[in-house]
Amino acid sequence: MKILYGVQGTGNGHLSRARAMAKHFAKHDVEISYLFSGRPKDKYFDMEAFGDFQVCKGMTFHTENGQVSYPKTLLKNNLFSFFNDVSSLDVAPFDLILNDFEPVSAWAGKLKGKTVINIGHQPAFHHDIPKQGGNIIANTVMRIFAPGHIQIGLHWHHFDQSIMPPILHVENNSTDTVDNKILVYLPFENQTDLVNRIAGFAAFDFYLYSPDNIFEDKDNLHFRPLSVDGFKQDLYSCSGVICNSGFELPSECIHLGKKLLVKPVKNQMEQSSNALALRILGLGETMDELDSDTIGAWLHSNKQNKRIRYPDVSEALVKWITKREFHTLDELKHELWEQVAVDSSLESCNAVSCSSSGL
Repeated sequence: MKILYGVQGTGNGHLSRARAMAKHFAKHDVEISYLFSGRPKDKYFDMEAFGDFQVCKGMTFHTENGQVSYPKTLLKNNLFSFFNDVSSLDVAPFDLILNDFEPVSAWAGKLKGKTVINIGHQPAFHHDIPKQGGNIIANTVMRIFAPGHIQIGLHWHHFDQSIMPPILHVENNSTDTVDNKILVYLPFENQTDLVNRIAGFAAFDFYLYSPDNIFEDKDNLHFRPLSVDGFKQDLYSCSGVICNSGFELPSECIHLGKKLLVKPVKNQMEQSSNALALRILGLGETMDELDSDTIGAWLHSNKQNKRIRYPDVSEALVKWITKREFHTLDELKHELWEQVAVDSSLESCNAVSCSSSGL
């Protein structure tokens, strides 16, 4: 079985999901080629799991100072280059195309008659889930950006919809939590502004990850370059996380029981909707702007974290894909939600015991 796996490279969450899937694909007799788009090849890091992967420009959103700029997004995306990437991508050798919000492989598969399976958070927005900040542009982009024949949406809760729990690239670790150690990952924010807003909380140690950081410690601020292993170790040992309201990192925090504060990227419907879902489910705190008062209140809050233990969705999906049991998708979704456990009581999170308004 030959599979082309297209992955959106703009955010590291898509890459994290692909790493989780790659780990299990390696156990099966399949031949996988990976294609990434959304950033230059030299900006990817720790890519050993993907072998001799391909990179193309694709399409992406331009973000600066914590918000999406639609004018610069239009200027930076060359449609002629995109159409050329789509038409020149040879998908003939592949039996199947997997896709995580990667437009080149998705459109190449659609136009050339290949079965495309979309797996990720974005397909969940085809369903009736909490949504906020949508408009005709955002809704259209979400619908046509990366088309597919089979849509597998992921979310923290099923909301009585045909979606799955998150795919996670974390281990069941026994790392001790360090009190007052806070992991900060806000790559789309102004880093100088961010530092100014957290440095004064001297009782806390902040571990800040950003693409432009070098390894440096300054009092209670610990600057770190992007690294899969380093980031995971700090995630395991921290007591709380401040991040944008993407999907993958908050999912890992929820699974590990980490205290969570998110700030949505402005003009980004998915992130606004995720922040809303976190509030509805009681899984984290949110702030619309970088705000020292909100950060301080969150740091000193003794509110107990709600932990949700998700099953190994990537392992189940890889088995389902390699067996080509596409007709059993609804059954698989139900089985996975049955395995979700909430808090220390380990209550089941199936369609009967969990309402759509909370867990």
